[in-house]
Amino acid sequence: MTDMIENKNKTKTSSTIVVNPVTRIEGHGKITVQLKEDGSVDSARMHVTQFRGFEIFTKGRDFREMPVITPRTCGICPVSHHLAAAKACDAIIGVKLTPSAHKLRELMHMGQIVQSHALSFFHLSSPDLLFGFDADPATRNIVGVVDAYPELAKIGIAIRKFGQEIIKTLGDKKIHPWHSIPGGVNRAIKATERDTYLRELPEVMAGLQKAVALVKNYLDANQALAREFATVTTPYLGLVKNGALELYDGDLRLVSPKGRVIEEFACQEYAQKIGEFVVDWTYLKFPFYRGIGFPEGSYRVGPLGRVNACDKIATPLAQKELEDLREAGDGRIVHYTLYYHYARLIEALYGAERIEELLNDPDVMGSDLRITSNALNKEGVGVVEAPRGTLIHHYEVDERGSITRANLIVATGHNNWAINKGVEQVAKQYITDGKTVTEGALNRMEHVIRCYDPCLSCSTHAVGKMPLEVEILDDSGQHLTSVFKE
Repeated sequence: MTDMIENKNKTKTSSTIVVNPVTRIEGHGKITVQLKEDGSVDSARMHVTQFRGFEIFTKGRDFREMPVITPRTCGICPVSHHLAAAKACDAIIGVKLTPSAHKLRELMHMGQIVQSHALSFFHLSSPDLLFGFDADPATRNIVGVVDAYPELAKIGIAIRKFGQEIIKTLGDKKIHPWHSIPGGVNRAIKATERDTYLRELPEVMAGLQKAVALVKNYLDANQALAREFATVTTPYLGLVKNGALELYDGDLRLVSPKGRVIEEFACQEYAQKIGEFVVDWTYLKFPFYRGIGFPEGSYRVGPLGRVNACDKIATPLAQKELEDLREAGDGRIVHYTLYYHYARLIEALYGAERIEELLNDPDVMGSDLRITSNALNKEGVGVVEAPRGTLIHHYEVDERGSITRANLIVATGHNNWAINKGVEQVAKQYITDGKTVTEGALNRMEHVIRCYDPCLSCSTHAVGKMPLEVEILDDSGQHLTSVFKE
């Protein structure tokens, strides 16, 4: 495993294939495939190629500004950064939220989960599943889905719109909303707004159940592919509360590949439990569990990580799907990477069910929204489960409340080792002659990354599109040819 990361003891190679940019994901990265002299694959890597440096340029800012600054890390999951930052600020001023503020924040978070998971499945990944990895790229995209499966496309748009409207209602904007403040929130929800979302929920749940059925049918019909495609055996990390799936609060649980709980710890202890390995060929770090070390302690997060880490899901429809998913695995654990899509839709279903619970909770209509405090602790940690995985914000402040150190461990980073390993597996399977690399082979490598729904601009705090280029280099590093995908 070390060779894939550090490239030590590598056999002599004849050329390198570079996939740059990877498409239909969020952010900017590329893939390089190093070939042996016989044209077979020696190694493959996913590189994240841009850097934004939020951890650096937020130094010196007042900590109260972080819930407004850090959402600019990403336009896809600004709510997750907004909430993680607010939770870190709560810790700095040493307050516990009122029930109304806590549940309003969770309501916005569930809107984020629903809209982001819908985006990932319907807009980014479903074209590969509906048309096949080898289909014409001209039709294997969201426009192709709209043409060939208009009803499914409408379902995806409606589900995403539902989540986005909840975010806008509470935070005034769908992207970069501002709702949470240190100690609480700045807006309640009106009865008319609550009633509107309750009326829309049955259609959203029905749509999600149709999507779940589609994924289950696909996995059943393609069992061999589902079991072998980029499958890696890893530990898993996720928030749990009393053993149940938790996306907003709770403790972090790490389970072994067999499902044994290795450790469950408070989020504030993350720095003692999680290390970050750095290499010189990507801006994306490699988090790992310190108790095992790197790379053996590399784990997976996100939808599959969370459903593997928890014992149960507290809402009925999602719990039933969790039971069905686990029938495919080894005991309670499913290692198959393509099952990320199934787990993602289970979470979206949970998000919709949780939204219904919250909207029917009298606390959500309460007006006690903020706790004030003059306390100023030296540091604060905020953790939420972003759609793509565990998101950690950790701030240290001086006596004036200015940030002296910020550390962000972003969801995509946790999966970095597994993404690289999966890309390498697929490359070795589908590239046997370096001179004839098919578009289908390149698309399969991209789909490994799409399974994890990475947000590379989040993970490196980068900006820009995701171009994809394939470069072939000889064993001396000289460029031979390139293939570019828009």
